[in-house]
Amino acid sequence: MTRQAQARDYLTQASITTVSYGKQAVVIGGSITGLLAARVLLNHFEMVTLVERDRFPQEPRVRPGVPQANQVHVLLTQGQLILEELFPGLKEELTAAGALTVDWIADWMVLGVWGWGQRFASDLKGYTCSRTFLEWVLWQRLAQNKNLQILDMCQVTELLINANKSQVTGVRLSYRAGEDKTTPLLTRDLVANLVVDATGRNSAMSDWLVALGYPSPPVTIVNSFLGYASRWYQRPKEFQADWQGATVMSKPPETGRGGVLYPVEGNRWVVTLGGIGRDYPPTEEAGFLEFARSLRSPIIYEAIKDAQPLSPVYSYRRTENRRCHYEKSLLPEGVLVMGDAVCAFNPVYGQGITVAAMEALLLDKCLQKKLNSNQNSLVGLTRRFQHQLAKTIATPWLMATGEDLRWPTTVGGKPDPISKITQHYFDQVLKLMIDAPDVYRKFAAVVHMVEPPTVLFQPSIVARILWQIIRAWSKSN
Repeated sequence: MTRQAQARDYLTQASITTVSYGKQAVVIGGSITGLLAARVLLNHFEMVTLVERDRFPQEPRVRPGVPQANQVHVLLTQGQLILEELFPGLKEELTAAGALTVDWIADWMVLGVWGWGQRFASDLKGYTCSRTFLEWVLWQRLAQNKNLQILDMCQVTELLINANKSQVTGVRLSYRAGEDKTTPLLTRDLVANLVVDATGRNSAMSDWLVALGYPSPPVTIVNSFLGYASRWYQRPKEFQADWQGATVMSKPPETGRGGVLYPVEGNRWVVTLGGIGRDYPPTEEAGFLEFARSLRSPIIYEAIKDAQPLSPVYSYRRTENRRCHYEKSLLPEGVLVMGDAVCAFNPVYGQGITVAAMEALLLDKCLQKKLNSNQNSLVGLTRRFQHQLAKTIATPWLMATGEDLRWPTTVGGKPDPISKITQHYFDQVLKLMIDAPDVYRKFAAVVHMVEPPTVLFQPSIVARILWQIIRAWSKSN
């Protein structure tokens, strides 16, 4: 793919109203967040330009700009539903290429804090595949859109702004004149009505804003010092089990070790092991296997001990929860920030792709609202989007940081009294659901973001938890 490849004549149909503000939008970053943002913007602008510093691959493979791509990436049920809305037929395309369809309750072994979760048929279904394959399929679908301009091997170095510094008017690009890295760097300006930053944890947006005279946004970091490592295996032909994947969770405060065996296309497994509080899994083979055997259950170790490794052990330790509060910061018009550039979660909770999908739908909703209010203008969009995005990420942020704050080694905050009460309540939910399938299903629905956490506060559940607490108190006295 050349840096300025024209898209082929194809327009993905989706259940989103197509409107047009005219002119051009720019998306910085070809991550999954960037691809989803571009998909939505194609319904609202005459031209969308996607700028990516890496070269987009012609087959599924890891790009330098995505160092965590070799780790397990989960697409939760809510994320799958949104991707199907944006890319109709995506599930069939992925499963035809080898992605597995799973029932997240019936097909998955989960060792939670209080024991093994029950397994039964549920409506919480999805598919499992590697992050590189999912990203490649989305990219291939988008690349066929005639209104998408792709500038790969190209970087944005700064924002362009109008004379009174109230409106971003485009971006400045840097690229090489040829394929050889010794060729000189060139720059050119790209005018746009809207600029979307989807560059992830390495976002330079804060620096760009400061260069324009705007303040940096406040930043909150909660770090449990989780480190994890992954290795890819060929699933043994002789392996027999009535489950497709397995998760062994950590158990505060006893052990911060956990792991997941995740099936992907090509009849392969990705095994990710993690340890909290700098209890990092080793990256050499014997140590990696021993770490797997040390988990609260040896189920993952037993599966992989004789399996054929397909890769080295990949380590990743940049796992802190990091939130930039752009909703509290003064911003110029015409620029939006989303995905990990706004809020990066501890990856162990598997929320990233699904939250990015939710943010893409929010972007469409905000743009559509501007049209419905008879304001064919983007004035006010920046403030509205960043404020609404803060609400969208509030629950997953609390879920991730709430769990991380259970560990004494975590830095960046302490649970307040209300958070402590909530944590205690959810501990009781985890205990109750071991023998209550209806509660287990509701909890799983909350994890997969198809239900809000409030469903776990229904009177019938609260009553059973109170009775559970009373019985435990009676036995101890």
